[in-house]
Amino acid sequence: MDNHTYNYPSDFTPLTNCKSARKPAGSTVVNMVAMDKKPPSDYLVWSLCNTLYVNFCCLGFMALIYSIKARDQKTQGNLQLAQECSDKAKWYNILAAGWNLLVPLLVLVLLVLLLVHLGTSQGSFDFFGEDGFQSFMNLFSR
Repeated sequence: MDNHTYNYPSDFTPLTNCKSARKPAGSTVVNMVAMDKKPPSDYLVWSLCNTLYVNFCCLGFMALIYSIKARDQKTQGNLQLAQECSDKAKWYNILAAGWNLLVPLLVLVLLVLLLVHLGTSQGSFDFFGEDGFQSFMNLFSR
């Protein structure tokens, strides 16, 4: 049988007997919008660092959530919502970073105050000597 004499239905592909996935060629339109201002920052790296370090009251995790939301909205082109999420991520990062700096400073201050107190109370303090731990605990029971 000659291929030219056999008529294929217009919506079937030869040799497959199924409907064709081919569609007529169309046109693609890309809208280019002039950006007047820089897109908002998402603070993703800062949020990730705050999430992994201390993370008091989940402030770093909240910052990470809003950073991801800001990045998603920026990708979708919704710059107003991206800016709102970016601002929230920034403030959660500031709070988390402040707490991350405050905790080690408080521990250091308490350690220095403890050492100063131990150095000034009843001469020298022998923690590992005879009844050292008991006299250490007596400092806090007064």
